[in-house]
Amino acid sequence: MRSENYQHINVEIDGEMALVQLNTGHKGNAFCLETISELINVADELSEDMSVHAIILRGQERLFSVGMNLNDPLVLNPSQFDLQTLRRASALGAKMCRAWENIEALTVSAIEGPCLGGGVALSLACDLRVCSSESLLYVPEIERGMNMSWQSVPRSVNLIGPAKTKRMFMLAEQVSAQQAFDWGWADYITRPGESVKQARELAQKAVSMPPMSSRMCKQAINVAANALNHAVSYMDADQLVLTQYSEDFKEGIDSFLQKRPPKYKGK
Repeated sequence: MRSENYQHINVEIDGEMALVQLNTGHKGNAFCLETISELINVADELSEDMSVHAIILRGQERLFSVGMNLNDPLVLNPSQFDLQTLRRASALGAKMCRAWENIEALTVSAIEGPCLGGGVALSLACDLRVCSSESLLYVPEIERGMNMSWQSVPRSVNLIGPAKTKRMFMLAEQVSAQQAFDWGWADYITRPGESVKQARELAQKAVSMPPMSSRMCKQAINVAANALNHAVSYMDADQLVLTQYSEDFKEGIDSFLQKRPPKYKGK
């Protein structure tokens, strides 16, 4: 077994299996731009490693991730940055999800506890999702005055359909593990603390299969399911930048940080 430590991610290679753990160093295991960049690099490196045939993506023991760090300067004070910087930063999350979606080996997301916003988007880019019974999915972006980006809308629609995606994204419904399983978002439910164990069993099954046949099969399935994904979501990074200039965006962030109900005006 070999281990590789990045600043925000731990990677262990165990034979034909890789375990990637988010360990961002931020409260709630939140994403920052450096975390996203490292996840892109890890995905690219694992894609080139033809000895790895299954990859498990996990968070911490009691939570996956609360999503993007709202105290990041680009989120908290976007007006301080020029348009080009905001566009590039906003597009980074979509690039990360594409990098994980494009890995030819089987990818399994193992989720314990809360999985919010960007954590949901990243898990959607994986092939399979294992949730512990105490997992909770929550997408608060619209509720905070943003749009839902990272090209996650078509992935969610492909997986659970338009109505449930609207409930999850537009209405910001908090989805339990059982509900996620019933909807088809989660593929397996485990007892608390056992999502990685179940993910390992799936990964072990994957590595027992003929690797090239499996890779070609995954590619065919993804092309069939996702053929129009980019065409219908290429603009979502620009939409995020647009919302960042709105009064509702500022109110959404301020009300969250101040722990009070927001008052939106459509401005």
